Amino acid sequence: MNIVGIIPARMASTRFPGKSMAEIHGLPMVGHIYLRSKMSKLLNQVYLATPDKEIFDYIKSIKGKPVMTKTTHRSAPDRTAEAVEKIERETGQKIDIVLMIQGDEPMIRPEMLDATVKPLLEDKSLQICNLGTPIVTDKEHQDPNIVKVVVDKNDCALYFSREPIPSFKKITPEEEEKVSIFKQTGIISFKRDFLIEFNQMPPTPLELIESVDMLRLLENGLKVKMAFAECSLYSVDTPQDLEFVKQKMANEELMKTYL
Repeated sequence: MNIVGIIPARMASTRFPGKSMAEIHGLPMVGHIYLRSKMSKLLNQVYLATPDKEIFDYIKSIKGKPVMTKTTHRSAPDRTAEAVEKIERETGQKIDIVLMIQGDEPMIRPEMLDATVKPLLEDKSLQICNLGTPIVTDKEHQDPNIVKVVVDKNDCALYFSREPIPSFKKITPEEEEKVSIFKQTGIISFKRDFLIEFNQMPPTPLELIESVDMLRLLENGLKVKMAFAECSLYSVDTPQDLEFVKQKMANEELMKTYL
């Protein structure tokens, strides 16, 4: 199967303009993400989709594969879908599975990427899989920048929210320790045609209220599979997040393999 990773990234971030090229231990954030993604065992190729020449030229400079996309896209799946169609035209090969890797996840690990693709290989009925990682502090649980997810017994999403779900208001500390809580990451695998279909669906009320695009699928009665990593990820939404991630990545063994 032709399994491709695509990293949508842009300079025009509302909360942190230019964050894609923000430096982390001597390398732009998108450089960390690209080089880590290339370590995946299941991805045939990795591309970076961007509307910005600065990012495009940087990926070229590290011998990567950038794809120039429109400036008008409002979401990462839209940008990813355009990149898919461009890549297929240029290579003459249809893509089977697309792994979208958000451009604000510099701490991703290759095994996390593979874990997000595997469910689509093992269960042909699945169309999409999101990666979730543990929430380890109450601050994260309360943070509206972090999308929380609750799942059923088959690890399919029941709901996504920026609010602290599940609620811990009525349980004891002992009961709380038995409940695992997870956050959605920016790593999502799609069957190729389902990505196109998803982008053609109109936005739904809960999606707009929560600002979580996966709710579009749940509101249409579709299944969203979740895969989980044991270690947590920390995305970069603000300059404060950047400094936190720099501390977390200091002396990291994986980073030493490509710096």
